[in-house]
Parts: sequence; structure tokens; C-alpha cells
Amino acid sequence: MTRPSKVRSLDSFGTRDTLEVDGRTYEIHSLAGLDIDALPWSLRVVLENLLRHEDGERSSAEQVELLLGWAEGPGHDSAIDLSPSRAFLHDTNGVPTLADLAAMRDAMTGLGEDPSLVNPQIPAELVIDHSVIADVFGRSDAFERNVEIEYVRNTERYRFLKWGKDTLEDFAVVPPGTGIMHQINAEYLSRVVTAEEGWAYPDICLGTDSHTTMVNGMGVLAWGIGGIEAEAVMLGESLSMRLPRVVGFRLHGDLPEGATATDLVLTITEKLRRHGVVGKFVEFYGPGVSATTLPDRLTIANMSPEFGSTCAYFPIDAETVRYLRFTGRPEEQIRLVEAYAQHQGLWFDPDHEPAYSETVELDLATVVPSMAGPRRPQDRVLLTEAQEAFRRSLPEVLGLDAGTESPSREAELTLHGDRHAIDHGAVAIAAITSCTNTSNPSVMVAAGLLAKRAVERGLVSRPWVKTSLSPGSKVVTDYLTDAGLMPYLEKLGFHLTGYGCMTCIGASGPLIPEVAEAVHEHDLSVVSVLSGNRNFDGRINPDVRMNYLASPPLVVAYALAGTMDVDLVNEPLGHDLEGRPVHLADLWPTSHEIQDVIDGTVEAGMFAKAYADVFTGDERWQGLDVPAGETFAWDEGSTYLRRPPYLDGMTREPRPVADISGARVLVKLGDSVTTDHVSPAGAIPVHTPAGRYLTELGVERFQLNTYASRRGNHEVMMRGCFANVRLRNQLVPGVEGGSTLNLLTGETQSVYDAAMAYRDAGVPLAVLGGKEYGSGSSRDWAAKGPALLGVRAVLAESFERIHRSNLIGMGILPLEFLPGESAESWGLTGTETYAITGLDALNGPSRPETVVVTAGTTSFEVRVRLDTERDAAYYRHGGITPYVLRRILAD
Repeated sequence: MTRPSKVRSLDSFGTRDTLEVDGRTYEIHSLAGLDIDALPWSLRVVLENLLRHEDGERSSAEQVELLLGWAEGPGHDSAIDLSPSRAFLHDTNGVPTLADLAAMRDAMTGLGEDPSLVNPQIPAELVIDHSVIADVFGRSDAFERNVEIEYVRNTERYRFLKWGKDTLEDFAVVPPGTGIMHQINAEYLSRVVTAEEGWAYPDICLGTDSHTTMVNGMGVLAWGIGGIEAEAVMLGESLSMRLPRVVGFRLHGDLPEGATATDLVLTITEKLRRHGVVGKFVEFYGPGVSATTLPDRLTIANMSPEFGSTCAYFPIDAETVRYLRFTGRPEEQIRLVEAYAQHQGLWFDPDHEPAYSETVELDLATVVPSMAGPRRPQDRVLLTEAQEAFRRSLPEVLGLDAGTESPSREAELTLHGDRHAIDHGAVAIAAITSCTNTSNPSVMVAAGLLAKRAVERGLVSRPWVKTSLSPGSKVVTDYLTDAGLMPYLEKLGFHLTGYGCMTCIGASGPLIPEVAEAVHEHDLSVVSVLSGNRNFDGRINPDVRMNYLASPPLVVAYALAGTMDVDLVNEPLGHDLEGRPVHLADLWPTSHEIQDVIDGTVEAGMFAKAYADVFTGDERWQGLDVPAGETFAWDEGSTYLRRPPYLDGMTREPRPVADISGARVLVKLGDSVTTDHVSPAGAIPVHTPAGRYLTELGVERFQLNTYASRRGNHEVMMRGCFANVRLRNQLVPGVEGGSTLNLLTGETQSVYDAAMAYRDAGVPLAVLGGKEYGSGSSRDWAAKGPALLGVRAVLAESFERIHRSNLIGMGILPLEFLPGESAESWGLTGTETYAITGLDALNGPSRPETVVVTAGTTSFEVRVRLDTERDAAYYRHGGITPYVLRRILAD
């Protein structure tokens, strides 16, 4: 396959021009002569992309005209094609993505073609950050031990990734133990403006993690796509999408003393979830933008998926330039970013308001200390009301009727020879984790200063709390060490456990054994407090039912308190050596104290040192024995890597689309079902279908590892689909977990066993859902798993953007109830037999807006959520992978 030129424009609008910076001339597509005053800054980046890739086939002059007419009211049903400058992956999604590319090479070989034709067409960067687990904690060798364990568990996967690095073009890998992908992206990888082959153009980054949006905070247009879509863009496909609505979020005022970036982002999350921004761009404007530091912008942009938005964009300004210099970028790059942004109208003007689709505003002065929980990031609670909010939530978590007083279930346990009592609300995990906050020196220094004062007053973390520190960059531990704050964090148990996502993605490791035993024996609802971005059911730890997002200093405070059932504002955290009460206010540092530490310790040389050998890795990585060859040598005995079956039996031409008949419902689900509910995540329990499969293959119980580590084995992953311990399937009311009703036999079975019974009987499957189906992380296995189980269609009230695309990418049809309608309004129980008719229209040149669903004796119309012609093409071909492979063959 011929590698496409970076620029292949027809230049219908005569925008090709040059820009000189410091004596160097760059080719550009200039926006200076176009009327872009009404365009949001984020759409100006899209406009440049369309101009530069205008080829008359995908990116067309009509799409450019559509954007230029934004102020007159654009047609949001119209599609545009975006061509990213790079793809961004992590190991959890990267392994199955690479496995699919390897399978495509196998398929090319099977069709008698050259396997090396399957190769990335744009730079692809992968960071290994999702595999390390906080097994060891609270001791000085925790980091080293966790990395050792990580390699023991994942060496096979890492060899595979290293094979990809050595074999594929433009495929770079950041080895384990380096940091979290999004923090590395912000501190090192992001170009903001790309200079390549004599051209300069905006850095557009599409990644396999929904929090790829983090670099929106520094003016990079970026967002998460599924691993399935990532394969397509890596192979040269443009991303077809509806022209988005852009919500302008006006910031004004200044953050008050005592409020943190975490409090700000939780406030924004709550506000935007209420407003409704799913599938929309969010762009920040107004005078408050200039008052917001770039690390604070990164924190806000990181949580764009928690708002539900596609991206959360901050335009380029002087603060962007300051951050690039602060993080040690080359001066040549910094001056290019500044000159290019100013020439192209991408430079932020705080007095300008573009023609936004909708607007929201926030006075920064109104932000107060907050948390979010116990189940969703948008469920913000004021710190002053956190104890009462916990008590209100507890009955529901325990499955009691609303208004019922939750019974105390005090449990005694012995830790380090001392007797202790814990009850509902005991903090079992306190984790400073996630790039969301560890990328922000202000909250990390605040945590260190609070720890210092706590230790000086004689306070200690409660012994039942599993404490951990897992920052997203080595720079964090460098400046905490230089500031003299690490010893105090360690005194409270916050030793470095690893540079990776860890607790934020559920790799928290097991609870302290005595605590876990008490939880099970007394049915306790214990709590985690973490500085992450997600707190969905079952995500953080299967033994922890209630999870609260909080700033790093509050994580430390709750480790000291040891319970959520405390008024942290008015009650003491403990008593000092003289018996005097110590309150949170006694320990909380001022903004000036925090800034003094930052100014005195954090400097550009730290970033240069941390990233000097970012792709080199340690001796473990360098010593990995990697197989050679244009195709990968699959080991049929492997329990980590198996050749994916998606292309088995693929023909050069797709088969015609046919109606679906005789389908049964595999699971019937309610509102806000996340990809965490659908996709396997966390540790693999021995008693589950996946655990039994592995143990039958001779895998020892202690080596079962996590689903994340085994994403390259479809046999494991399909067995873990719909197996979340908190899943509530309405076909089996009153039951939590991965069970369903086998409608052929009437018996309750695991979802996997029932799906296999349906497959043996030749019965296609469907899923019924409610609102916001598939919200949360961009987990490709939330689509791959159902596809392998035999799911042909998902019928829901609404879909989260990434998951809808992933379903299509696996050949699953997303269908949406008409407005005001639902499974309940049509009286659907999920026990009916279903038929979906009208799909044969997809064999023609158009795509149907609606099709008819017949459930038993009831028939009704539903929307077909194939939103663009490209969506329809992917579905006709049975998914993205066969579509792209056939396109390569055609080329």
C-alpha cells in the first residue's frame, strides 16, 4: 500500500501559502484569507485539516463550505472527514489493536498478498501504562517489586509489543515504568503544531483511551476513539463524523483560596452532565481562561469523557507557550507554535466570543472543596456535606429501601498486633493516582505539604487503609523529593507504587487481607478515595462498593481519618502527641505556600532528564527476546495471545446485508450502563467462566492476572463479557453479576454459557438498553466481546459516542428508540423473539433512517444509528477491519 503524502489537497480555496519563522520557511494552508471570525477555535483546526486533505473523495470542498457557513447554522447531520496527524495507544487496547493488525497480515498472506502492505500510515505511539498493579504498597521497595511482578505477568505481551515496534513502520513504544500515557503526551509527545516534510500544521491526536482529551488543555485537538477505529486511522483511513455542535463554556473570575483544580473539574463535570454535551465539542472561552493555569486546563480537559463531550478544548495562548518552555520543549518548536497560531487565527482572544451552538458559564469564585461519589464522576458532593451524602447513599448501596436507616455492622480485626473496629464507610483504599491530578504540581505539592504537617503533628494513616502513590511521570517524584516532601508522604504510607494508571483503572490490587475478610464476613460497604477520574460500580476494586473522587490532599486527609462517616470540616482528623485535636484546616496549605514550593523546585531540566531516554526502557525491556518476521509467530499454547478470529473466512467482496430474524435478548439493561459493565475489567476471579477456562489450561490460581493483561486472548475476554460483579440484568431480577436467563431452556446461566447455547442453536442475539448505553472508557472489548458472543444488534434509548462507533466497527447494529419511547413504553420484557426488518436497504446506495423491530406481536420503528456513509460502509463489510483490508486489496 502506497504511503499517502501528508498533504494531498486540491486547494480549491487557494489557501496554500508559506510561513517564515526564524529564517525557516514552512508550507501551510493559510486560514488568514478566510472569514473564520465566527468559527470556534477548535473548528478552525478542523477547517485547516479539511483544506489540507481536500481530495474530492473524502475531504471535499462541500465540507469546507459547511464549516465556513457555521454562523448561518450548519447542518449537523452532515458528515466531515478528519485526518489525524498521529494515533495514540496504551498497552491494554494496544495489544488487541496490534493483534488485529497481525491478523490482517495473516489474512493478506492467506489471500496471496504481501503482508507488509498492512502497516501504519501515520505515526502511532503506544505507552505501556495500564498493566502495573498496586500489589505491594506502603514500603520503600514497592515500586521495584511491582515492576518485577508486572514483567512476570506480562512478558509475553511485552514481547509482542516489541515485535510490533521492530516490525511496523512509524510504531513507537514507551516501555513500562515510565509514566501514564496522557501525562507523557502533555509533557513530551504533543507537538501542538507539527513540522514535517517541510509543512506545518496542527497536531491532531486520536487515541485508544477516552482521556486522550487531556492535551486539549494545551491546544491540541484530540479525543478518544475505540481501538477498532484506531486500527483504521493508523492504516490511513480518515475518521468520518458528524459535524459537531460546539458548546462554549465561559470562565470568569478567579479560584478562591482553598479550592483546587480537582474541585474545579468536578464542578464542571456536574454542570456539563446536567447541560448535556454527549457527542459535542466543549470549548472554553472568556477572561477566566487566561486566569487558569495550563496544568489546571489539563486536569479539566482530561475529564472530558466524564462530561460526555467529544473534547474539551482550550485555545493556544501565552500560557500554552509558557508550559511548552516549562516542560523543556525546544525553542524552535515553541516559536513555531506561537507564530503559527497567531498567523492562523488559532491564538486565543479573551474578548472574542465565536458563534457557539450553546453556551454555559461558571464563575470560578464559586468553586468550593468537593468530592464525587459514590458511583459516578458527575455526582458531586460538597466537602461540608460529604458525611451526610455518604449516609444518604448507603441504604441504596446495601440494597435497602429508600429512607431505611443503614444498620451498623462493626467488625473487629487485628492489624500489626493491635485490635481495631471498622464499619460501613471505612476507607479501605486511599490512592493518589491518575494523570488527571498527578500532572498538576499544585495539587501534588498540596498533598505533600499536608502530609508534612500531619506527620509533624504526630498523625498517622489508619492501619486498615491501603495507601498508594502512582504518578503519571517521573518528574512528579523528582520535584516532591527535591522539595523534601516525599519522606512525609512515605511516613503516611504513600510510597511510590509505580508510574502507571493503577488504582484509577481498577489495578488497585487486593485489599489488606484482614480488611477483605471483614468485608466478606460482615457484608461491609467500604470506601475508596482516589484522585482519579472514574468511580463506576466495580471499577476500583470488587470488594469496594463506594468510591469517591477527590483531590490528592483530600486523599491524604481521608487516609488519616480512615472513614467517610466523618465531618472532615468540623471534626478532628486525629490528635497530636499532646492530645490536642488536629483539624483539616490546621494542615491545609495556602496557595502561596504551594506556589513557593513549585517555583523553588519544578524546572525544565527535570522534564529533559525524565524524557531523555523515554523509548529506551530498563534492562528488563532491553533484554526481551523478540521473534522476527513480517508476520507474528502465534503460539497456540499461549493463554495471553491468540490470533483473533474476526477475519476467519473473509472473502474479497462483502456478503449482502440481510434482515435479522429469530433473535433473542442476551441481556436487558437499564440506564447509564458503562463499558465497564460490558467489557471485562479487573482481576480474573477463579470461579468465573474465564477463571475456569484458564485453570483448566493449567494456569495457577495466583497467575490468573487481570482481564487487561489478557486482552490479546479472545477466549478469555468473551468469557468475561457482561460479567461485571455489579451488572444488573433485568432478565434475572435481584441478581448482580454476569448471569442471564437462557430463553431456550428457562434456566439461569452465566452470560457466556447462555450465549454458547444460543450459538449452538443458530440463534442470533440482541441487547436491550436504556439511556447513555456504553458511557465511560473507550473499551473496544465492550464491542468485540458481544460480537464474539453472537450479538447482532443493540437497541437502546441513546448511545455514548465512542461505544456506538465501536459497535459498528465490530459489525453490530446500533438501534435507537424514537424520542420518548423505550423498552418500558413498548412493554418489552426481553423474553420475546425479535425480528429487525428493512436492513436490506443498506445494500443500495443509501442508508435507511429507520427500520422496523418486531418483538413478539409488537412492531415499532427505531432509528438506525449509522450516522454517516462511512458507518454504513463499515457495517456492510461486517466491521472496520474487513473494510480496511478490502480497501488495501483494492489499492
